Amino acid sequence: MSLTLYMHPLAAFCHKPLIALYENDTPFTAHLVDLGDAEAREAFYRLWPIGKFPVLHDDARDALVPESSIVIEYLDQHYPGPVKLVPTDPDLAREARLRDRFFDLYVSEPMQKVITDRLRPSGQHDHYGVAQARDKLRVALDLLERDMATRTWAIGDSYSMADCAASPALFYANLVIPLDEGRPHCAAYLLRLMQRPSFARVLNEAQPYLHLVPRESAAA
Repeated sequence: MSLTLYMHPLAAFCHKPLIALYENDTPFTAHLVDLGDAEAREAFYRLWPIGKFPVLHDDARDALVPESSIVIEYLDQHYPGPVKLVPTDPDLAREARLRDRFFDLYVSEPMQKVITDRLRPSGQHDHYGVAQARDKLRVALDLLERDMATRTWAIGDSYSMADCAASPALFYANLVIPLDEGRPHCAAYLLRLMQRPSFARVLNEAQPYLHLVPRESAAA
């Protein structure tokens, strides 16, 4: 099989290309990277010294493709399917890329700050940083609530790479700031995303690991 995705089924940024692959039934091999295993970690760092996943390796084209958004762009260009994840129209394509970055930078990033802080030892929590992250996340969700009042998907009526980014971002953000508490359009959008067969499959594969995500409430 030509494509190998180096990933972990719990990682939000790995969910994005997995969704894209499943949307178009693109054949690939999933290579689970256990960074806690010294041998696996060393092998992955030899492949990609930055040490962040996901990373896609295309044996047929001898290409190594890091970064979730770039992986989706690569798949859309070289392994297209019936679902066009990057719109052909330049304006819609720019909107899809903007929304993709919105979910990564303004939803996923602050969400991860809050959740990973829960894993810190007692006495080493970054309360100020978490408060800032929560504020940033609230602003992003308020903007999204406004926009999703009139949209089915992130850029309108068509599913795109932006929805691949939104799926894990909102799924995990919902563990930080419950969407059904004052943001009904965001909550309804997340439900649509979770009912999409591609993301439902990703969540099913992540199920054995989801208990590792710290769920305890933090002060708002």
